Amino acid sequence: MDYKTGIEALTVFYSLKNDPTVDALHSFLCAPSVDGYARFVSLLYEENGGDLGKKILRLVCESENICIKLVGNDRALPPQLEKRLHEELDFLQALASLPCDQLKELLSIDLPLPDFASGGVDIPGEYMRRMQNVHTCGYGIYAENVMFRLDGNAQIVPVGHPDPIALSDLVDYDRERQAVLDNTDAFLAGKPAANVLLTGDAGTGKSSTVKAVVNARAENGLRIIEIKKDQFSFLPDVIAALQENPLRFILFIDDLSFTGDDDSFNALKAALEGSVAAKSENVVIYATSNRRHIVKERASDREGDDLHISETMQEQISLSDRFGLHISFYKPDKKTFLHIVSHLAKQYGITAGEDELSAGAERFALERGGRSARLAKQYVDTLRSK
Repeated sequence: MDYKTGIEALTVFYSLKNDPTVDALHSFLCAPSVDGYARFVSLLYEENGGDLGKKILRLVCESENICIKLVGNDRALPPQLEKRLHEELDFLQALASLPCDQLKELLSIDLPLPDFASGGVDIPGEYMRRMQNVHTCGYGIYAENVMFRLDGNAQIVPVGHPDPIALSDLVDYDRERQAVLDNTDAFLAGKPAANVLLTGDAGTGKSSTVKAVVNARAENGLRIIEIKKDQFSFLPDVIAALQENPLRFILFIDDLSFTGDDDSFNALKAALEGSVAAKSENVVIYATSNRRHIVKERASDREGDDLHISETMQEQISLSDRFGLHISFYKPDKKTFLHIVSHLAKQYGITAGEDELSAGAERFALERGGRSARLAKQYVDTLRSK
């Protein structure tokens, strides 16, 4: 098989030619040399330890090509496009199965050269499965990642070390957590779902709840993108970029608060409701805040020279009301706090007696000015470290 020409002729999977490893392989096929072979295998080693089959499969599954986008929008492929898709999948299957000895033969030298693995994958079968389940598997960077953020250029990028927290790791606050879960399930089912504001005391598990819900529903096509306060001006562009995606997205804003003259206030307000653009059906906003009214009100706000002070104050308060679902997390009482400690201690195999555990937990909390789920976890972590 002419692998060089096959790579050059890629059309549906044109983007694969921009991958450094594939480019190194193509360069070697154009002009075989020991250095060219070593460069290709070196990149493959760095990628996954030296498995060409797995490398090609990953690139194929992450490809944001026209075929997967059409299927993701429930549109049929034109006959010529479908024919080309299958031709390229067959070629990529052959490329993924390319034996290293076949490349070494092109050099005709009597020197030990590095080996790499190949084959062991079903690229056409896996890709067709992905296409059939595109509304839950996704494509591109969303196929292999669940949690994302905006980088300095306002580009959506995967989180390097996503929080693996599970719903089973969370203790108490069952009613609050169920409300978030019910809203999220309605969102995934295509039913009306609300933007959610989780407020309450610090350390009560607001952020952990959102991330645990996302982890629990990732297989159902849910993804999360964290947006920082200084990135709110990019919200319309982010929402527009996601509108055609077959997955469902939570835009997550952690620890939200504003001053009255904050420029980002109106940007979030428009994103929640009131923009000239139609609301996206596959995007909701979940935010956490330690404040019930997320706009900080100062005494001077009531005394300024604004002739319509009541209207100004009402506008500030109304931002909270633009979240259709408001869930409050309160500081745990002593009984709840000790129950969280006890649950975590059992989870991590700590064998201290209940009385000793409770006394130590209460002392730990008092030294830090109060009880919270976060403090319960910190206390158990100190026991684990001993």
